[in-house]
Amino acid sequence: MQALLYYDSHPESNFRVPSIVSALEKMELTSKDPRLTDFSESGEDLSSDDPEQEGAALDHRGSEVIELQNFSPASVDDIASVHARAYVSGLEKDSHPESNFRVPSIVSALEKMELTSKHRGSEVIELQNFSPASVDDIASVHARAYVSGLEKAMSEASEKGIIFIDGSGPTYATATTFQESLIAAGAGICLVDSVVAASRINKNPAVGFALIRPPGHHAVPKGPMGFCIFGNVAVAARHAQHAHGLKRVFIIDFDVHHGNGTNDAFYDDPDIFFLSTHQDGSYPGTGKINEVGHGSGEGTTLNLPLPGGSGDASMRSVFEEVIVPSAQRFKPDIILVSAGYDAHVLDPLASLQFTTGTYYMLASNIKQLAREMCGGRCVFFLEGGYNLQSLSYSVAESFRAFLGEPSLSSRFDDPSILYKEPSDKVKQAIQRVKHIHFL
Repeated sequence: MQALLYYDSHPESNFRVPSIVSALEKMELTSKDPRLTDFSESGEDLSSDDPEQEGAALDHRGSEVIELQNFSPASVDDIASVHARAYVSGLEKDSHPESNFRVPSIVSALEKMELTSKHRGSEVIELQNFSPASVDDIASVHARAYVSGLEKAMSEASEKGIIFIDGSGPTYATATTFQESLIAAGAGICLVDSVVAASRINKNPAVGFALIRPPGHHAVPKGPMGFCIFGNVAVAARHAQHAHGLKRVFIIDFDVHHGNGTNDAFYDDPDIFFLSTHQDGSYPGTGKINEVGHGSGEGTTLNLPLPGGSGDASMRSVFEEVIVPSAQRFKPDIILVSAGYDAHVLDPLASLQFTTGTYYMLASNIKQLAREMCGGRCVFFLEGGYNLQSLSYSVAESFRAFLGEPSLSSRFDDPSILYKEPSDKVKQAIQRVKHIHFL
């Protein structure tokens, strides 16, 4: 059994305010009490704290207590961040999908399913003491003018509380966004360092998983985009090359949205292979099948848009027919994964039909692929996933796969909500991308 490395908490942790809110809800001192559903192994409730995510609600205090949520920035990392909820009368706002509940929901699920170091000892190692990414680290991917400009904008954010920094998403920032984005990128760098060090003494090193916010794969070299500030996986890829001499980096992005920022960062780079599966026609509209790289990097970008309704069977075929042969031909020194969980059938922002079982399969197969191709060196980075319940369960299933334990997805997945996958269209897309890339 191999150890699993991941990053999350800080003494001034992301559990403090959610714990208070949970107590207020239980004591009926909020405006609403969500109807929750028991799906956990132990009978404990792992459902979302967000009534909009989970359905109908019962009124407690009505207009006596109004909950404001929309002032939390989409772009702030849960780690070492300050979370605020104000209870006043007169107005209620829904939360931004890239909310400050995402990482705490995952960590809570991991704890309740006994998948943390508290329960697993040295099998699961949580890394806490690491340095934020440096400006030089960020500038290995992003324009220095963008990095310095964002840092200067923090004074404006401090005065206004929250500022709008990109219309795509939209993406916001507060006074702490710059530093917290450095922390998020630093977590990925630290995990790369840890996995590489482990691979020198162990043929089957731990898999890394960066449980971080803000996500990164939409952030383009010249600026933020789509909830993303810095390209966490892209920064980690350059670090793997520069700090460890791992020349050939294979990046798999299975987020439901195309990772346009990562795509653009390495579009002409022959030493970084970027492979993205995403829903055809979804945000941000990039990632066409004929976008294959440019110049010396031609052929090291592979985009496979999947038709709406694609699910587990589709992704299994994609893995076997596209991902594996691409990796075998490229011969990577490390595999990095932009792990977006928003292709889940329950996610509100798209319409693919992945299940928790799909994510178990992907995690297990990618882990095995890394063992076969690059000494087990592999790090996952949290990207999307906006239904807190499906996000939490799917990440937990990924952890089970890393630990080599059987999937428990049948306890969570409901086959009755799935519909027939567009198998003919999926086959056509796979055959086309195989033809384009000579697979």
